[in-house]
Amino acid sequence: MSRIGRMPITVPAGVEVNVAAGNVVTVKGPKGTLVQNLHGDMIIEQEGNIIHVKRPSDSKEHTALHGMTRALLHNMVVGVSEGFKKELEVNGVGYRVAKEGKNLVMNIGFSHQVIVPEIDGITIDVPSANKIVISGPDKQKVGQFAAEVREKRPPEPYKGKGIKYADEVIRRKVGKTGAKK
Repeated sequence: MSRIGRMPITVPAGVEVNVAAGNVVTVKGPKGTLVQNLHGDMIIEQEGNIIHVKRPSDSKEHTALHGMTRALLHNMVVGVSEGFKKELEVNGVGYRVAKEGKNLVMNIGFSHQVIVPEIDGITIDVPSANKIVISGPDKQKVGQFAAEVREKRPPEPYKGKGIKYADEVIRRKVGKTGAKK
């Protein structure tokens, strides 16, 4: 039995969960509304403010889907109540970021500025010139957008210059030494 799959999901106050035919789940909360079509074989039971995800059989496909379905549903509930965020740091001499309107404008060592537009469902915040906070209710969108921003200038291993996650550790390499005679 899946350890994650059999854990109940507690729905906090102010969050409304509706399961329609075909396991189309709609979750509404203070941070927004999320709709996702979960696998039709999974059994989603709601009793008051607790949701249980059950599987119809112990086949390999159903055991694999059990934990995943529960995790997706839990991420939707957490997203509309608390939200998700990713923090990025910009390291390098002259590297800086700013927010102009709905665009993220980055000076990251190129001859031109790199401009990334904010997409719907995602909020970009720049608390300082070398920090980016990406937040939103959808965990997948937040993670994907953060990865796309980081991809513009990934950190390099010699000086650590580039855009990295706040909790990421860059393995540093030793550079060349001078010619010895």
